[in-house]
Amino acid sequence: MTGKPPIILIKKKGGHGGHHGGAWKVAYADFVTAMMALFIVLWLMSTASPKVQKAVGGYFRDPSGTAAKAGSAMQGAAESFFISKDNMKQLKDELQKNIRTLPDFEKIMNHVEMTVTSEGLRIELLESATSTFFERGSPQPNAEGQEIINLMAQQLGSLPNKIAIEGHTDSKPYANGGGYGNWELSTDRANAARRLMQQHGVRLDQVTQVRGFANQHLRKPDAPLDPSNRRVSFIVQYLQKDSPAKPDPGDAPDAEKSAAAPEPGKPAPAKE
Repeated sequence: MTGKPPIILIKKKGGHGGHHGGAWKVAYADFVTAMMALFIVLWLMSTASPKVQKAVGGYFRDPSGTAAKAGSAMQGAAESFFISKDNMKQLKDELQKNIRTLPDFEKIMNHVEMTVTSEGLRIELLESATSTFFERGSPQPNAEGQEIINLMAQQLGSLPNKIAIEGHTDSKPYANGGGYGNWELSTDRANAARRLMQQHGVRLDQVTQVRGFANQHLRKPDAPLDPSNRRVSFIVQYLQKDSPAKPDPGDAPDAEKSAAAPEPGKPAPAKE
């Protein structure tokens, strides 16, 4: 009787793909590429011109270019953004949102007023009997005034729009006298706000006007001594996309040309 043939099992040893595969090379190449990109960015930020640094920083803040282009989101992209009558309300909403982040927002929330006017976005810092932005009778901003003016400077300094600054007082005569009155005080407060804003983000050529109106433009004409008449206003002025072409100085307007040309059959007017 013959026995059954033996069953032979052959076991294959598993390969060591983890040691000899190529996946790690791909990961390492990605790592080296990322490090090279980081090196290039750091080199640009340390050696390039301020304009290039601003552009690089703007890209990393908003790579897609679709973020809200007002307020702090406009950093690095101000040159390409346009504040016109169509999107001025967007700027207003963005500024109001950023003001809410101030530590003392509850204290000043009723003393910052923004309105879209025919001239642009008007931002007014209104004083009250208990809350002020300037030292009493002085053109120097107090701590609250400096904080809110600095915030405005950081937001508005990234815009291409020009800014006008106004100072207003109530009708109460200036106490110290001596040739210094509400006209001087309103102008000096507007000018002090300008200096502070230009120290914190507003460009030197961005402020076009500093106006002092004393008590000639009261916010509450029926209550000339009301504290809210004491205010500083910032007007973000509109930009015009399509400015009309300037006429050639050598070309007279059509009306003048028609008036100067004699009608057929009539002699030309004599020159005086």
